[in-house]
Amino acid sequence: MQPGNLVAPIIVAIGVIIAAVAFAMVTTLLETADGGADLRLTRLEESFAAEAAQRARLEAEIGTLKADLARLRDEMSLIANRAPAAPAVEATAPVDDGLSLPEDGQHLPETEALTEQMRAARERFNKGVTQPRNKTMLALLGRPREDLGSDCRTITNPRLKDLVETRQIGPVKATMLKPALDSLERILARLKEDEPDIAAKLGTAGSLCVRLIRGSASAVSNHSFGTAIDITLQGELDPFADGTMQIGLVILAEHFNAEGWYWGGGYNREDGMHFEVGEETLRKWVEDGLIPAQ
Repeated sequence: MQPGNLVAPIIVAIGVIIAAVAFAMVTTLLETADGGADLRLTRLEESFAAEAAQRARLEAEIGTLKADLARLRDEMSLIANRAPAAPAVEATAPVDDGLSLPEDGQHLPETEALTEQMRAARERFNKGVTQPRNKTMLALLGRPREDLGSDCRTITNPRLKDLVETRQIGPVKATMLKPALDSLERILARLKEDEPDIAAKLGTAGSLCVRLIRGSASAVSNHSFGTAIDITLQGELDPFADGTMQIGLVILAEHFNAEGWYWGGGYNREDGMHFEVGEETLRKWVEDGLIPAQ
């Protein structure tokens, strides 16, 4: 065969070899690329899973924090709803710590003082009496005044203003709505008959005080409506949320409950000195026209 006749087969052979090498290289590159993509995809999926788990943990923590915040707001509301303490007033009756009353389970042993602390079975109290929430008070009685602050102010709401009175009821002087004062008179009259020693040693740390709950820009204190009062015994304030309450206040609570008032000793963090007209009684006063309807 002539040399010129070998050129074409050689070129074809070289082309076949080059094609085979190119195919092998492309195949290898594609396999490598696929492997890299799978690895990156796997890593992304793991990253997404880790972020989802972290998000779930954060959401759970946020839920816990929200619950804690709601509980703290309730506790702040209870503290803020206490009226500012009034100056101590001398008792109008002599103080007699030596009590001698029938031992029927409803009266004090003669060796105990009215202000002695005790742990009360709080579930016994406030049965059938609902604590009026801020929303309920505003719906039933209206806003006591438009401009509210952290300081005590007067009621300007015409529906309520004409009902505000200051009255001396035994040793207790209070400024409240007339129906609340009438109710308080009935309570203290029965108390004087049943527990004269307690009735003689009552005092008050405040009643009407139109203001916002401290720390809030919108929530109105329950003392703003003239339907709440803080009671003292022998001039002493009952400690707030210490797990105990004065014996005299525990006995007094039964009389307030009977008249449809809610006792603060039933709060999760007890406020034994605080008494306020219950929601059911407020609604009845509005229905009976004792408080003008909105």
